[in-house]
Amino acid sequence: MRPAAAFGRRQIRFFALTRTVRSPMIIIQIKDNETVDRALKRFKKKFEKTGVMRQLRSRSFFQKPSVTKKKQREKAVYRLQMQTQETV
Repeated sequence: MRPAAAFGRRQIRFFALTRTVRSPMIIIQIKDNETVDRALKRFKKKFEKTGVMRQLRSRSFFQKPSVTKKKQREKAVYRLQMQTQETV
């Protein structure tokens, strides 16, 4: 076997899968002398940004469109209240 340095840069590739759509592959370039923990942390951050888990949770059960709109309005009101509190 060759030493790890002989292989050059290593990559970790993951597919973010959903039921209906196969999202683009997440590729993490492992840098020289980088620990697996650090690379895993970068992967988790990238995976979180894709929003796949949020989408899967939202699709796990049916929610009426009226309920979805109501929740969006409540969130908007909450955000607005928080912004006005910060400025005061």
